[in-house]
Amino acid sequence: MAKAPVLTPRTDDFPRWYQDLVAKAELADNGPVRGTMVIRPYGYGLWERMQAEMDARIKATGTQNAYFPVLIPQSSLAREADHVEGFAPELAVVTHGGGKPLEEPAVVRPTSEMIVNEYFAKWVQSYRDLPLLINQWANVVRWELRPRLFLRTTEFLWQEGHTAHATYEEARAFAARIHRDVYEDFMVNVLAMDVLPGRKTAKERFAGAVNTLTLEGMMGDGKALQMATSHELGQNFAKAFDTRYLSPEGRQELVWQTSWGSTTRMIGALVMMHGDDDGLRVPPRLAQTQVVVIAVKGDEQVLAKVRETGDRLAAAGLRVHVDDRTDTPFGRRAVDWELKGVPARVEVGPRDLAAGTAMLARRIPGGKEPVALDTLPARLPALLEEDQALLLAQSRERRASRTADVATADEAVEAVTAGGWARLPWAALGPEGEARLAEHAVTVRCLVAGDGSVPDAEDAPGNVAVVARAY
Repeated sequence: MAKAPVLTPRTDDFPRWYQDLVAKAELADNGPVRGTMVIRPYGYGLWERMQAEMDARIKATGTQNAYFPVLIPQSSLAREADHVEGFAPELAVVTHGGGKPLEEPAVVRPTSEMIVNEYFAKWVQSYRDLPLLINQWANVVRWELRPRLFLRTTEFLWQEGHTAHATYEEARAFAARIHRDVYEDFMVNVLAMDVLPGRKTAKERFAGAVNTLTLEGMMGDGKALQMATSHELGQNFAKAFDTRYLSPEGRQELVWQTSWGSTTRMIGALVMMHGDDDGLRVPPRLAQTQVVVIAVKGDEQVLAKVRETGDRLAAAGLRVHVDDRTDTPFGRRAVDWELKGVPARVEVGPRDLAAGTAMLARRIPGGKEPVALDTLPARLPALLEEDQALLLAQSRERRASRTADVATADEAVEAVTAGGWARLPWAALGPEGEARLAEHAVTVRCLVAGDGSVPDAEDAPGNVAVVARAY
């Protein structure tokens, strides 16, 4: 009788495969309140690596980290009409504290535009105070009706940036810089993810924004996932909070603003874009463990060589874990590391030791080969870079092969139903066609210019709509 697979095969049931993998790779568990999650150490380690990479890119723009309260007065949220309307269905409201009703209910932050702007209005007095560039790493709460670990949870972790500028041009350029130099650079060069940069339609953009830039990724089942967004807020929040500065000419002027964010949803994207029927495949530049050195048996000479090899690989600049838990069967440990997607396994047993070799298993391309132990510190960095490039190439090939150029909304629905994305001229679709797509659970993920760049305006000539079913 055939042995049951560790994971549900992706082609049999993609959502079940995803749930199996999140659980068996020890990424997260469901929390005690519906829609919440407990991020386990291995999953949180991925988030810490993501934080470190993005935080460095954010700070390179001149942005500084700060922290704002999790509780926001309900009256504050109501000061920008489009914003409160967009978030009203998702709000969690605190009405009691210390055993007594609160004088004013407080909202658990769904995002921080409102409380940030209260302080921007205090901190900005003169053109000398601009630009004001702030980011925070925090949690937010948005009440989810259909939760799924990492993809849609009632509470999730994220970073949110908020900036104020003297001119529209400065704010617009900064939103584009974050979109390109922080998010796209990180996703392509660290996560090895092919992402499509574009502009959201008016229907899909952030509540209270005048423009939203997005990065969309194609998952393994052909659906789209919004990876990160950068918003031009115009002067909407500046008007609501009367955030003004004294110009060099002595005039009181309203500031121009941006906000931008990315979340733990990226861990879900990592699973769905790179995972296979054997588990995760973690890009080497992201992995908190790039190489695991495994003792096959509890022989003292083997254990000594495993630990020595781990030290030599760490000295070569690799992130290494030594697995010398020989009280756990080797096969079980190998499967666990396969599920977790560690890019390389170096397996050492008594026979390997006698031959001066190890068995090298590469998770991303697959396969095993014997290698000389002494060559590993020099060979592995280059092999890991090959594997990083392979993941990116595979994700690009997926989107290219599963995106169809069509002429009408009906053809777009047909292409998307077949399991991919569709592209068609925005002029042939427009807001009316966009509404028809929604009847089939299909959305315009973004608009791109004819040359594939991000368009300057929604109605720019030659704009192309990219449509898909989305998470």
